[in-house]
Amino acid sequence: MDNLFFYYFIHKEEYLEQNVTILGKRRKPNRRPIRRRPQNEHRINHRIRSHKVRVVGLEDSSKNGIYTLSEALRMAEERSMDLVEIVATANPPVCRITDYSKFKYELKKKKKLAQAKQQTVTMKEIRFGPNTDTHDFNFKLKHAEKFLSEGHKLRAYVHFRGRSILYTNRGRALLDEFVEKLSEVGKVEVRPKMEGKRMVIIMSPKKNLKKNPAPPKAKPEKRGETKSRSEKPLVNEKPPVSEKPPVKVIPPRKDTPA
Repeated sequence: MDNLFFYYFIHKEEYLEQNVTILGKRRKPNRRPIRRRPQNEHRINHRIRSHKVRVVGLEDSSKNGIYTLSEALRMAEERSMDLVEIVATANPPVCRITDYSKFKYELKKKKKLAQAKQQTVTMKEIRFGPNTDTHDFNFKLKHAEKFLSEGHKLRAYVHFRGRSILYTNRGRALLDEFVEKLSEVGKVEVRPKMEGKRMVIIMSPKKNLKKNPAPPKAKPEKRGETKSRSEKPLVNEKPPVSEKPPVKVIPPRKDTPA
């Protein structure tokens, strides 16, 4: 054993480089990831921890009330259903006797309906310069009116470059005219204010405004796709006969006497 320790101290650097000990190589611990079962959002049946629960949603509303957990479970077993904890934070927790799979399906359906009704509002941007001419102003005004009529918010700004920052009054006058011409379709949320080298204004559509949905994009025709019946040539239809121009008859030339 002494010889082993003596050999180890002599060749210590080699042992450290090879990451070995006197007894042999080190083994890495076999750590496998722990797979946990997905837990339900609501506690059901025997997973409910409270001793007393408030049962709701029974056929006879007079029987709704506070029961012990064992009584509530017995009531659920008599109806061949589950005891589902709806409000865990209440004291005592609120539970319902129902079919848990059906309960989850109804929750999923309500969530989808809520997402469908939820409106997605996007912010559109329009940029001006302090010297924007009338043609460009009217062109961008049409785009702004379209965005507001579709229900989008609008962020318009005047960008000042270089020495044009001295003429902020021009940018303010331009934005005031812009707001005045869009007063029928939109309202001002944020008045004109400076953000660095930009004078910014934010507008939103009016509530009583009827939204004009964006037109759907035309689908490109696929190769080999048949045309509609109205565009197909009829079988019995004869091609139109082209009318030839009338031939001009030239009378024969009479020989004149010499």
